[in-house]
Amino acid sequence: MTNAMPGQKPANPLFSSGPCAKRPGWSLDALKDAPLGRSHRAKPGKAKLKLAIDLTREVLQVPADYRIAIVPASDTGAVEMAMWSLLGARGVDMLAWESFGEGWVTDAIKQLKLKDARVLKAGYGDIVDLSTINFDNDVVFTWNGTTSGVRVPDGDWIPADRAGLTICDATSAAFAQRLDWPKLDVVTFSWQKVLGGEAAHGMLILSPRAVERLESYTPAWPMPKIFRMTKGGKITEGLFEGETINTPSMLCVEDYIDALQWAKRIGGLDALIARADANTKMLADFVAQNDWIAFLAKDGSIRSNTSVCLVFSDPAVQALPADAQAAFAKAVAGAIEKNGAGFDIGAYRDAPPGLRIWCGATVETADVQALTHWIAWAFAEAKAGLAKAA
Repeated sequence: MTNAMPGQKPANPLFSSGPCAKRPGWSLDALKDAPLGRSHRAKPGKAKLKLAIDLTREVLQVPADYRIAIVPASDTGAVEMAMWSLLGARGVDMLAWESFGEGWVTDAIKQLKLKDARVLKAGYGDIVDLSTINFDNDVVFTWNGTTSGVRVPDGDWIPADRAGLTICDATSAAFAQRLDWPKLDVVTFSWQKVLGGEAAHGMLILSPRAVERLESYTPAWPMPKIFRMTKGGKITEGLFEGETINTPSMLCVEDYIDALQWAKRIGGLDALIARADANTKMLADFVAQNDWIAFLAKDGSIRSNTSVCLVFSDPAVQALPADAQAAFAKAVAGAIEKNGAGFDIGAYRDAPPGLRIWCGATVETADVQALTHWIAWAFAEAKAGLAKAA
């Protein structure tokens, strides 16, 4: 018997976990109204930035008393702004279950040198025991582990009467998972994930409790200009009206507005979540039908519906040394990419060998279905190669 190559490729074979696929039907024509060559402080530029903030509030269902800002340096910049500006007032619990959470731990311990910091870690495919968190402390965590395929199940584990602040990196969760706003004091994300926007711009959302901390607490360390959110002990209100700290790309702003308007047209947050869920279900059905592949996150209640991570559970592959398992996974992803059927689907470099397939709202379920046939073909090809080598 021969392993027949699939006859149909995904119409859009882009499955990168960031920057992610553009919205269906996107073209450069969507950017024709960008106020290029104009100052972002002129009326047209300020109006576009304010529109981006207002549409974010509407589509993401952000409460009216939460402030929203466009900030530099993507999600990383937004998280760093929050950590440098807010941490140190009380102890902090740092939660890590993937590489970005590990990065925030490094910044808290080695850069800010916080003395009263408790680190809770879990391996790839799992999260920490949420019942062990001390909410008298501030808490820093990723809602969705972009590199590990996990997410928190909901916000029920966060008490409403907490003493500390919750600082949530939601970059691969926002617009695909329902965020529990009353439980979150700081939320950050970038445009390049679920809505398929462009990189380099971050979003910072602050609760009234976070604003109160900003106005009542001054960190012991020097504050870089791009992190400053207060002046004279008061919040800089203009920042949350579109008066950005540094110069944004108005081309990228226009692209983000286009994505938000598309989201509104298709039914808003509910529709975005439904699209991501449908994509992930397609992969779940594929996994259920094939015993040689599995989810890295074994617990379905904490499994991501955006950055879906898969591992090869076939006994022959599992018996290989670690470097050979990594080579096998790369061979599968490489064969699919070589045939133009799926790009950027290899596991994150620090994660267990396997595949990472973006299933966010801009991806079409039919394309995920087509990709599964190519995964099966590429796996069979790589497995046959193992047999020949033996």
